[in-house]
Amino acid sequence: MSLKRLIESQGHALVRRGRDWVMRCVFHEDATPSLVITESKNLYHCFGCGAGGSVLDWVMKTQGVSLPHAVQLLRHGAPLDGDRVGVARSHVRPLPSLAENVTEDQALLSRVVEFYHATLKENPQGLAYLTGRGLNHPELIERFRLGYGNSTLTYRLPKKHTVAGQAVREQLRRLGVLRETGYEQLGGCVVVPVLGEEDDEEQGRVWQMYGRRTASEHKLTKEQPRHLYLGASLRGVWNVSALMADREIIVCESLLDAMTFWCAGYRNVIAAYGVNGFTDDHWSALKRHGTRRVLIAYDRDDAGNSAADKLAVELLESGIECFRVLFPKGMDANGYAGKVQPAEKSLGLLLQQAEWLGKGSRPGVTTVATPAPPPAARKEAPPVVQASPSPPTPAVEPAPESTLAVSSLAATPAVDEPLQPELSTELPPIPAAASAAPEPEPVATEGAAGELLLSFGERQWRIRGWQKNLGPDQMRVNVQVRNENGYHVDTLDVYSAKQRAAFIRQAASELGAQDDTVKRDLGRVLLKLETLQDEAITAALAPKDAAPLLDEVQQRSALDLLKSPDLVGRIVADMERCGIVGESANLLAGYLAAVSRKLDAPLAILIQSTSAAGKSSLMDAVLNLMPDEERIQYSAMTGQSLFYLGETDLQHKILAIAEEEGVRQAAYALKLLQSDGELTIASTGKDETTGNLVTKQYRVKGPVMLMLTTTAIDVDEELLNRCMVLTINETREQTRAIHARQRAAQTLEGLLAGADREAITELHRNAQRLLKPVHVVNPFAHLLTFLDDKTRMRRDHVKYLTLIRSIALLHQHQREVKRVQHRGQTLDYIEVTRADIALANRIAHDVLGRTLDELPPQTRRLLTLLRGWVKARCEALEVRQGEFRFTRRDLRDITRWGDSQLKLHLSRLVELEYVTAYSVSRRSASEYELVYDGEGDEAAHLCGLIDPEKLTIDGEWPGQGVEQPEHGRGVVGVQPGAGRNEQSHVP
Repeated sequence: MSLKRLIESQGHALVRRGRDWVMRCVFHEDATPSLVITESKNLYHCFGCGAGGSVLDWVMKTQGVSLPHAVQLLRHGAPLDGDRVGVARSHVRPLPSLAENVTEDQALLSRVVEFYHATLKENPQGLAYLTGRGLNHPELIERFRLGYGNSTLTYRLPKKHTVAGQAVREQLRRLGVLRETGYEQLGGCVVVPVLGEEDDEEQGRVWQMYGRRTASEHKLTKEQPRHLYLGASLRGVWNVSALMADREIIVCESLLDAMTFWCAGYRNVIAAYGVNGFTDDHWSALKRHGTRRVLIAYDRDDAGNSAADKLAVELLESGIECFRVLFPKGMDANGYAGKVQPAEKSLGLLLQQAEWLGKGSRPGVTTVATPAPPPAARKEAPPVVQASPSPPTPAVEPAPESTLAVSSLAATPAVDEPLQPELSTELPPIPAAASAAPEPEPVATEGAAGELLLSFGERQWRIRGWQKNLGPDQMRVNVQVRNENGYHVDTLDVYSAKQRAAFIRQAASELGAQDDTVKRDLGRVLLKLETLQDEAITAALAPKDAAPLLDEVQQRSALDLLKSPDLVGRIVADMERCGIVGESANLLAGYLAAVSRKLDAPLAILIQSTSAAGKSSLMDAVLNLMPDEERIQYSAMTGQSLFYLGETDLQHKILAIAEEEGVRQAAYALKLLQSDGELTIASTGKDETTGNLVTKQYRVKGPVMLMLTTTAIDVDEELLNRCMVLTINETREQTRAIHARQRAAQTLEGLLAGADREAITELHRNAQRLLKPVHVVNPFAHLLTFLDDKTRMRRDHVKYLTLIRSIALLHQHQREVKRVQHRGQTLDYIEVTRADIALANRIAHDVLGRTLDELPPQTRRLLTLLRGWVKARCEALEVRQGEFRFTRRDLRDITRWGDSQLKLHLSRLVELEYVTAYSVSRRSASEYELVYDGEGDEAAHLCGLIDPEKLTIDGEWPGQGVEQPEHGRGVVGVQPGAGRNEQSHVP
């Protein structure tokens, strides 16, 4: 605006002086003109008092208003007082009043909505925010009367010292538009009003207004929330016309997410007021308009998941079908649509793959995006996303289809439910441009280096690097086009209109073709690239551990195995046929531990032996019979690696690590995962939106079945007492048996056995896929006994009980599935039998017994060999054991062990005082004496377990009430009437 014309309009006389104009200064007593207006610069300056500035400065100083108020006065052409300085403030003529001739609350709120709406159209910041969030549909702002609060609302009110000004401000405070401080509640926000629709009974009513701050996150303080509402009750339903038009509704957590669906063409969408904002008005509207199906599209975070689960229960109880739209972890509708474009396809795919939350078979869902004018930034018409509907389930009444979504409904209206208006079953007309017959899609092939090859007549296109574009923000590729006249090659972002135009112009020149021809070809190339990108993104979002589908033959064979009366015997035999010799107890223990992955607290296995004994072969034999999608194998893990896995990547799976040394850094995390069932860590990361460093929480859920191998005899005690320890048979006889099997593998029978091994492996993997996580109840649990002389027995007791549950779980297809009602839920379970306990006792004596031994297995074996040899030598020499001494060389001769191995285990026997070492002289070798008398040699294998045959569910078991011995080991196998010293050991 011209400063000269403004000053003249105020009645001031200006005198020409050269190129400038002068006048008497209005800011001080001025006898001669000292204020100069420089018209070329649109500035003023007084040489008397020093006042100066621009047009805005002149208005602020002469009218006594703030900068925003001055901008509003100039923008709307309000008249300004010429002699404002020193005049009472009431003399300033205000902007046109917002509340003029308005007394009703709704009329005033409507004026506020229209004021914000008009402000948004002139506000670059508000428009830029909507564009940045992908909400740039040309009809969005007008359809929902979107606005922007730029904190100038009060400039349109009567002055606050007047009666009218005080009254209207009090009314706005009561309505929640103004705060108690007088500032606007929604200042600095994009405003979304919740209005009564034209066909609604509350036509034109302003129920509520939502505000979303447009300032960056780092500019907001903790006291400045991002989401604001009027200081009034949360009433009304946004886009209630969707409920009138369609009985299948998408429910979002926020208004921005709902508008994202609307802009993508899915008009059957409403929004809650946050995670806990599904109000009585929403419920009333669903019931009033006969909604039959709801797709919950809440954020994929902890709060959104919890709120969605709660809402789903209430919807299902109300007879409304319910689905959950699953965004990637941590994302919402708006964020997902912005990253995976085009939004019409990406959101449509998620709607079609929504998770059915009800019971029974999943009803078919077909959601169609309504064709709409595309955003200004895109030239192509948005595609219509449509999936073929699933066949309707029996006894299901199909719902009327609408112009917004087509669906088959599984619920029929109640008898007393009011009749719904007839809905149109016709889809919107296809635009003329889209109805034309499309050109046939070019045949695309893949070159030797993975490049995409397409042909359009004589023009050959080659595109490299398209596989790297898995994000929605760019499509950067290397493009070559050639014909018989020439060729052109360049690297460009095909999403960039500027780079496309340059490529088209240069390629047309090189090929001697028309620009439109190359442009059309490049457009078809882009469509092909987008199709490939969509397929890649869909594959990336699909579960990576999905189990393959079993055909009827595979399923029948797997069930026959699981229903076999001698299931355990078949498992051991099949594992031996796969190449493992003489390790039946270890194989069965490892197999059952792997089955326990389905339980809430799985077992853990540590295979301990010397190098080259076959511990890795034993672990591989067990893992090969487990499904690939349910096991994860690593050679080593770092200390933080477990914390950054996916939240459910380890849940009910097997984690196998080749050597305990490879997991030493992650031992702490593994112990937590075994004890607590989950891992959580707070770590610093970069916010994807702002780029600022923020604290993020990562969670990895269990339970997980752990399997390790080690050659060390000193294993971390905390990790050791969480595992069942398996020891490889290292006897000479076992070595001979292994040699025989290795030689047999070179024969024709061995070749045929290899083919059998593949069939056995596939059979057991399919059988494992048929096992389901079902509750296991042990009716004999209160009658069982176990050692209690050490605190670590508390964990070993849990291992024993879990072993019993694993055996029952393995036999689930041979057990009756029982049901019980509790707290409104139906729980399915199977029961433990005496045979399960008998098998668990047999394994516990062999496996848990070694775990409880204070000596490592190899050290115990050396002690057994030494004891037999010393006893024989003492009898031959007719001396007492305390008088017989031996050297380490003597032990090497009788054991054939290496010196390093022998030295390691012998030093452990000396340390634990089973053997005493004597140093004869400096030059001679040390001598040793066996001080172990052999008593209690079997104590490490006695687990204090009751004979399963003596267990009865009703009444007392025969040993009940018998006093426990002082050493704390359970009295086992007590006969009726027997005393404390009349015990029989249960094998």
